[in-house]
Amino acid sequence: MARQVKYNFEGCVALVTGAAKGMGLSTAKAFAEAGAATVMADVDMASLQTEVDKINNSGGKALAVKCNVANEEEVSSMIDLTVATFGKLDMAYNNAGINTLEIKVADLSRADYDRIVSINQNGIWLCMQYEIRQMLKQGSGVIVNCSSLAGHVGASGRAAYSATKYAVIGMTKSAALEYATKGIRVNAISPGMFETPMADFITKGNREVLKEMTKAAPIGRLGQPEEIADAVLWLCSDGSSYVTGETVAVDGGYLAQ
Repeated sequence: MARQVKYNFEGCVALVTGAAKGMGLSTAKAFAEAGAATVMADVDMASLQTEVDKINNSGGKALAVKCNVANEEEVSSMIDLTVATFGKLDMAYNNAGINTLEIKVADLSRADYDRIVSINQNGIWLCMQYEIRQMLKQGSGVIVNCSSLAGHVGASGRAAYSATKYAVIGMTKSAALEYATKGIRVNAISPGMFETPMADFITKGNREVLKEMTKAAPIGRLGQPEEIADAVLWLCSDGSSYVTGETVAVDGGYLAQ
């Protein structure tokens, strides 16, 4: 999908977690195409390094960092390496997250619940902590957190996932209020159903199920990862300089119903 809006982030440093595939990868590529030095973090280093090499070989500037966002030491090291390599951190898209196959509340194990919370909720909290500490030193910065439609409405069979995505919106609003006078903006996005590896996972690769899901969006199709990238880049740009504490639904009109 061709990107319709062009941004200039020359001289900026961007960080994307969960950057090896899907929406994170598309967003990292978009930052790099816009001229930003882009730190790409993920636990899947093989896939990540391949994508980073592609960016660097095509004239961009990217760095691969292995990071489990649920691990505070790794998150701290990720920010330290970003600053050591590129000197600062201007913008961050906290995208890393996991989902589960459909399972009811009474059947979900404590271990699986804790794992989802540790990555989707605690991971974003940890990333924001260390990103904000660096941005405070600089006096500026922009953070975009990834929530979901499941952070606005109930999702049958995905209570733990939904809980974390509601939490992301709450954390985003609170952080935005806390740092609004410090030159730091914090927003979130709520993707609808997108054509990504996660969609394949939750539908077990059943294309017919995916087709049925498209009917839930008034726009009548699945979203493309590049459309998330466009939303994130706008929120990180001067074009949204008066926007903070907001959650932007990128959902083909689902929440408008």
